[in-house]
Amino acid sequence: MLAPLAYGLAVLLDLMILFIGARFLLTPRTAAAGYGVPAKADGDPAYLTIKGIRDGTYGLVGLALLAFAGAHAEAWFMLLVALAPIGDTVVVLRHGGTKAVAFGIHFATAVVVLISAALLFAV
Repeated sequence: MLAPLAYGLAVLLDLMILFIGARFLLTPRTAAAGYGVPAKADGDPAYLTIKGIRDGTYGLVGLALLAFAGAHAEAWFMLLVALAPIGDTVVVLRHGGTKAVAFGIHFATAVVVLISAALLFAV
C-alpha cells in the first residue's frame, strides 16, 4: 500500500516540476506571475529561461532516478531538491510577493516534497 503512494507522489511531483519548467520556457511572463514575482517588462528574459531549464531538468532527473536507481535514490533527491521551493519562498517574500503565494505555493510545495522523501525512504 505504501509503495504505490510513494512512487505515485514522486512521479506526480516530477511531472509537475517538468510542467512548470516547460511553462517558463513557453510562456515565461505568465509563469513568472504565477510564481509570485511578476517579470518586469524591460527585464532580461534570460532569467526566466534559466528557471525553465532548471525546473525542467529537476523533473527529468527525478524521473530518471526513480526509473533507473530506485526509491532510495529518489528519496535523497527529493530531500535535497526541497531546498529549491524553500528558496523560492524567500525570493517571493523578499521581492514583493504575497505571503499567501510564498507559503501557500512554495513552502507548501517544500512540505509535500519532504513528505515524498519520507515515503520513499520508508519503501
